[in-house]
Amino acid sequence: MKIVVIDGQGGRLGQLLTAGVKARLPQAQVCALGTNTVATAAMLKAGADFGATGENPVVRGVMDADGVLGPVGIVVANAILGEVTPAMAEAVGGCRAKKFLVPMNSCGVVVAGVEELSLAAYVSQAVEALAGELERD
Repeated sequence: MKIVVIDGQGGRLGQLLTAGVKARLPQAQVCALGTNTVATAAMLKAGADFGATGENPVVRGVMDADGVLGPVGIVVANAILGEVTPAMAEAVGGCRAKKFLVPMNSCGVVVAGVEELSLAAYVSQAVEALAGELERD
């Protein structure tokens, strides 16, 4: 199974998601797709199987993914300090994979009705939701 983790800025969220997926689903192939090289490097350091940076890897990488994890801003163009392009947002939003998004108010996107939790709690919820979905298939 192919799991895509997308992140930008410093890659902290992507690093936590990558480590969480590798711990919970060790058989999964984790593809780290960064909007910048710092984010990609952070996810690779956390154990991603391979990584790439930029618009084209994100657009192509989500096409055959079984699951996509990242900040909620990955489906809103220019949400992560302008690092998410319209093509990236369209590709993620339109791909067949289930998306497991972590709300990050720092991206300029507020998700109404979402409980305020720590980043670790959001990561844990996202990874468990992904695992539950994949185990059902």
